[in-house]
Amino acid sequence: MKPQDLLEAAKSLRKKYAVTDGEPFRLKHCDPNETSGLPGIKKGDSKELLEESVQMMAELQDMLYAQDHWSILLIFQAMDAAGKDGVIKHVMSGINPQGCEVHSFKAPSTEELDHDFLWRSMRRLPARGMIGIFNRSYYEEVLVVRVHPEILQSQKIPPELVGENIFEKRQADIRQMEEFLGRNGTVVRKFFLNVSKKEQKKRFLERIDTPEKNWKFSAADVKERQYWDQYMNAYESMIQATSSKESPWHVIPADNKWYTRIAVSGIIIDTLASLNLHYPKVDEKRLAQLKEVRATLMAETE
Repeated sequence: MKPQDLLEAAKSLRKKYAVTDGEPFRLKHCDPNETSGLPGIKKGDSKELLEESVQMMAELQDMLYAQDHWSILLIFQAMDAAGKDGVIKHVMSGINPQGCEVHSFKAPSTEELDHDFLWRSMRRLPARGMIGIFNRSYYEEVLVVRVHPEILQSQKIPPELVGENIFEKRQADIRQMEEFLGRNGTVVRKFFLNVSKKEQKKRFLERIDTPEKNWKFSAADVKERQYWDQYMNAYESMIQATSSKESPWHVIPADNKWYTRIAVSGIIIDTLASLNLHYPKVDEKRLAQLKEVRATLMAETE
């Protein structure tokens, strides 16, 4: 695919899967098995298209790093076995490791529980010129904690501050925080990998039946599966409340891994391409220095 065609495809994917701020959002209207974002593109085309996307992403990331003005924060949320690790591995395979940091957030530590719920994530925000990836994030505080509100008891929050609308307040805090980041040059893009319950079951069984994948399986994942409907309600509320024009959520069909990776890579490309990235321009004084150094090097006899 020609570079311009790839950019147009990336823009199309972004428009298709971005959740519009202010409009009603229902997760049940999003098909996890859908693959129609790029008409004419099939699974057999996916490897070559992903390679082209990774190459373009690498070129844009190089300019992002050199320009040193913007930073990118990519957030991935999903149910277990939706493919977050695989997306990060394949989509970001061409990125210069010096310009990218990946953070996976597990259960909070004792130190983290002694701070507000955003503290541990804020410490990991990407610097200018960098791409930061959050594999799960502060959004767990309005997902897992919402499904299991007993977790709040371990968070040491003053009892009088824990009310029925605590999760709505947290979502408002998150939205304001992301607006703050945007005003300071950190572009936030959020991906919900929307896997179906049927496909999750298939992938769990594959992990059990394939010795090389046994290490991926956790009985706790199956336990959380029992709360599927509660999680879908939590995701729907979260996406509706925190998707904005500046920091949108993208609900990506995740039943077909090849398509998920292409869709995510396209949206990242569109994000980078929208920033008017370019290599720093060298002034006349610096050009004169380069010319002088070149002459010195050319004069060497060895």
